[in-house]
Amino acid sequence: MATVTASTPRSLPTHLLRHRAVHKILLIALAAAVLVPLANAHWSSGSWPAALTVDLTKPLGSASDWIIDNRDSHPLFLYFFGYLSNAVVISVHAVYVVLLGVGWAGVTALGALVAWRVAGLRLALGTAAAFLACGLLGMWVPTMQTLALMVVAVLASVLVGALLGLAAGLSPRMDKLLRPVLDTMQVMPAYAYLLPVVLVFGMGVPAAVLATVVYAAPPMARLTALGLQGADKGVLEAVESLGTTARQRLLTARIPLARKELMLGLNQTIMMALSMAVIASVIGAGGLGDRVYQALASVDVGAALAAGIPIVLLAVVLDRVTGAAGAVDDSPEGDGRAAWAYALAGAVVVAVAGRLLGRLDWPDAWTLNIAQPVNQAVDWMTAHLYSGVPVIGGTADWAAHFTTWILDPVRDGLQALPWWSVLLVVATLAWLIGTWRTALTAVLAMAAIGVLGVWTPALDTLSQVLAAVAVTLVLGFATAVAAARSDRFDRLLRPVLDVFQTMPQFVYLIPVVALFGVGRAPAAAAAVVYALPAVVRITTQGLRQVDPAAMESSHSLGATSWQQLRQVQLPLARPALLLAVNQGVVLVLAVVVIGGLVGGGALGYDTVFGLAQGDLATGLVAGAAIVCLGLTLDRVTQPTERRTGKGA
Repeated sequence: MATVTASTPRSLPTHLLRHRAVHKILLIALAAAVLVPLANAHWSSGSWPAALTVDLTKPLGSASDWIIDNRDSHPLFLYFFGYLSNAVVISVHAVYVVLLGVGWAGVTALGALVAWRVAGLRLALGTAAAFLACGLLGMWVPTMQTLALMVVAVLASVLVGALLGLAAGLSPRMDKLLRPVLDTMQVMPAYAYLLPVVLVFGMGVPAAVLATVVYAAPPMARLTALGLQGADKGVLEAVESLGTTARQRLLTARIPLARKELMLGLNQTIMMALSMAVIASVIGAGGLGDRVYQALASVDVGAALAAGIPIVLLAVVLDRVTGAAGAVDDSPEGDGRAAWAYALAGAVVVAVAGRLLGRLDWPDAWTLNIAQPVNQAVDWMTAHLYSGVPVIGGTADWAAHFTTWILDPVRDGLQALPWWSVLLVVATLAWLIGTWRTALTAVLAMAAIGVLGVWTPALDTLSQVLAAVAVTLVLGFATAVAAARSDRFDRLLRPVLDVFQTMPQFVYLIPVVALFGVGRAPAAAAAVVYALPAVVRITTQGLRQVDPAAMESSHSLGATSWQQLRQVQLPLARPALLLAVNQGVVLVLAVVVIGGLVGGGALGYDTVFGLAQGDLATGLVAGAAIVCLGLTLDRVTQPTERRTGKGA
């Protein structure tokens, strides 16, 4: 016993020293011991040194002036961008004219029949009710404008994304080249796409469509590549043994085997395109987003909600229909063609009947004005809930307390830290969770923010993101634990999460402005609501997929429910929890930036200001800083597996 007891203290440090994370911590501590005194001697203040800043105002201003001066005369604009812009305008206008020509009855019938063909009667009735609700709210024409823009943008996004995904799926070298590009595009908030596109194409539909394509194409590219790379090797070998060419194998085996991934890519592309089409209203996209934007500018919550409801309904319908299309099995070819023929014939009959009866436009007598009662309800909430509520206080009090007790201290604390200590923390977190390449990428991205000269506002944005992420994770993990342990609660929660997850980012600002007014706290609140569904879903799925044998084993040993959660479920669900954190951070950043429209300030305000004033230097620098901040946060929260033979 004495020998065993004596050897135990020596074995514990030996075991710890063999752990890779301990090696990383020791190396970081050694580097910090050498570098921190040197950095503190040269840069003791918290602000980024001016000597390490690059002023891009003049070159960007010169580039902006050149583009504006040559937009109507240079061959690049006349014979490339000009033709591209005209093609977009003609396409959107053609679809819009067709939708108006079919009439409200024809569009409703066509949508319902497509939903019936794809997913059955229940979804068909829901689709018809959604289109009718758009008309009842007096938003039929704006809905058709948004739908026309969506049709063109989605077709272009699917084409571009499928071609990129095809190249990445068939060529490992192309996959390596495209992966960092798609990673950057994925973490780039939607607002950052707008200014460069506006500078080239000007305000209007072409800029909105092309910004939407750039934003919505990456998920199609990623999922197409994933489907092609994950095709069953046995099937491919069997097809190859029949003497088929590479083109024949692609068309007859690879693409059919990747059908589910392709339909999921279409679903994600449609949802992102709708979200971007709404945001693009600030650059003249028109439609429902323009109504929401104008209403928010005048703090008219009733008008914003009247336009926001059709956006949500349109998102839910498109999500359900495309999701169901990806889940159904292929029907026999003859039966499928006959069903589609019947559906198209029915829609044509309804459209012709509407034209003969002169009922193409939605009747004004069938509209409901909800703006006035909604604004009355908002006025009541402002009078009774905004402040002065006994014991709990009002929503304005909550926003003020959240700003005073959380946002301000976090922001002031970050801005008081020496800039090199922030880089050291970023390097430490990124290396502990990933590899040295991950840490290098994160540090370079964070340092680029200082080089761009927006270190202080970037830390302000970072403080809002960190505060909103903390609230999101607390609420999300608590809700997910309850959903994972109760099937009934999970069923009740699912439709709520479905609706919230399909809502475009812009719509979240409506209730937040009504309850909290404007400021940094409302922007953080909108970010929490937007990111919460993804965190809850991912965490719930991770907890439910824990090995039942491990749960039964812990239960047989007398573990309580709390002990099972803390000692079994959470450790085994660690990959899902880390993914939930990563997705929460990325989604929160996207809405915090849009919060610049409601007083969020920092980088979001700079982006909004640059877009509104056409100030390329301010807007583009802020957009680039947002991208760098998103890339840093993504790398710090995204685990990276260490490959064999490559050091971490």
